[in-house]
Amino acid sequence: MDRVEVRNLEVTYGNRTVLAVDRVSFERGGFYGIVGPSGAGKSTLLRIMNLLERPVSGQLHLFGTEVDLTSLSYAKGLPLQRQMGFVAQKPSMFQASVYDNVALGLRYRKKSRMEMQALVEEALELVELSHVRDQRANTLSGGEAQRIALARTLVCDPSLLLLDEPTASLDPYNISIFERVIQTIHRQKQTTILMITHNLPQARRLAQTCLFVNNGRIVERSDTEAFFHRPRCTELADFISGRMIC
Repeated sequence: MDRVEVRNLEVTYGNRTVLAVDRVSFERGGFYGIVGPSGAGKSTLLRIMNLLERPVSGQLHLFGTEVDLTSLSYAKGLPLQRQMGFVAQKPSMFQASVYDNVALGLRYRKKSRMEMQALVEEALELVELSHVRDQRANTLSGGEAQRIALARTLVCDPSLLLLDEPTASLDPYNISIFERVIQTIHRQKQTTILMITHNLPQARRLAQTCLFVNNGRIVERSDTEAFFHRPRCTELADFISGRMIC
């Protein structure tokens, strides 16, 4: 079972069900775009998969490991989280140098100083920010900070990369670099990537398969060409065309 799979997932806030997924799977090495209106449950799905929230019910299968998400302890969840990387819409920088920000996860993993230095330098070169290595991270521009957040994630070599609207606030220059980096990682390492985006052209450029989430449910899923050119449901056709959907 060389894939990621979520089954019988239900997430509620108070008396409101915000996400209900019977079953969804993602093959290793796939690049998946996740689109849908605001508040549809897209970010909740990624946070559940990254073990940042606990659902009412649900099971996660991660590349051979099966867990019950409702009773997963921190100790048992940590090895799973270390197989994943998560980049949010707004980057959080620690009050330290760029180098120390990128190296943080490697320190937790007890990497040697020499190995850590080589990996950090490689990650900084990948995001084209080697020249700010010793700069305080909190002095970076928003686009630079997001690229450092990506480097901090990629330096740990995740098998599953979860991206929650990571380019929503970036200018075209930084978007082009960010996209180039994740395309390179996907191609070279066959990293499984799930990317939430409201930028439909971006989903068409990057993803092999797209999913449409609406009202807490995965309404449609298909290869990217069919998704945008031959949508099966009215809601997706309306969403792609910019019309209001229920």
